[in-house]
Amino acid sequence: MQRWTLDVEKPDWRTSPEADAACAALLRGELVAVPTETVYGLAADATNATACARIFEAKGRPQFNPLISHVPSLAAAEAHGDFDAMARRLAEAFWPGPLTLVVPKKAASPICDLATSGLQSVALRVPAGPVMRFLSERTGRPLAAPSANLSGKVSPTRVEDVIADLGPSLSVAIDTGPCTVGIESTIVGLTGDGARLLRPGGLAREDIEGILGAKLQEADTGADPEAPEAPGMLTSHYAPRAALVLNAQEAEPGDALLSFGPDRLPGAANALAEFNLSPRGDLTEAAANLFLAMRTLDSSGSGTIRVQVIPSFGLGEAINDRLRRAAAPRP
Repeated sequence: MQRWTLDVEKPDWRTSPEADAACAALLRGELVAVPTETVYGLAADATNATACARIFEAKGRPQFNPLISHVPSLAAAEAHGDFDAMARRLAEAFWPGPLTLVVPKKAASPICDLATSGLQSVALRVPAGPVMRFLSERTGRPLAAPSANLSGKVSPTRVEDVIADLGPSLSVAIDTGPCTVGIESTIVGLTGDGARLLRPGGLAREDIEGILGAKLQEADTGADPEAPEAPGMLTSHYAPRAALVLNAQEAEPGDALLSFGPDRLPGAANALAEFNLSPRGDLTEAAANLFLAMRTLDSSGSGTIRVQVIPSFGLGEAINDRLRRAAAPRP
């Protein structure tokens, strides 16, 4: 495995030998760890079924769980999906950025059925992180890229976490430092009437509704759990080894404590470890720190991570979604 440390502030990174090596690896059907603004992704050529199979194998991911394909622009996305006026409005407002749109898949799209889990829809994103966009543009391929971690485990926001989970499966790992958003993209489904929130994420519901001029519909809670429309919809996901206890009112001795805001819980001084997502109570900062906090507390040796109450508006909706899935019974 090659590890490429990249400073995207320098103008020549796109012409480096490392960039050529990463593109060549993707075109050979190999796996490359790629940073985005949300989390690190495990990237492969989305048109290559063998390469996508390597993603599922490396992660231990069930093949009924579809992958997001990353492209460099809305024009590139329109080669793979049918965008109605609503989908185009959202894309123009929020791309590049932490928004994934699930739209009807075009029959002519070369994205393989394994990447879409055989669905008639396709999940597409134009990321704000420049490396994924560059690699897709340079290779001329959409890049399937779920979070670069073992399936169901805590998503990675640092390359060290990626290598710890998936190092032997990687051809190249690209390091640009910690991800700025720190939580996966929001996913909106646009395959029927209206727009549905399939997964809250790094773009707040309120911002999307402001562009739509209407409320987002909710995902179908009665849908087949083995046929999700989009990634991140499995009941148990993002799980640390330790048990998560949500909405804690006090800490107990030996706990690992996931805090939020300036007010510490009673008993916090007796916790084995503590990580405050945002001492000033900022939900954007909390989202950026969430997965690092979960990994840090999980390595503390405590069997229980107790979580302080976190507001559910703005990015708090996505934070609480991840925490509920992390706390769900394990399969």
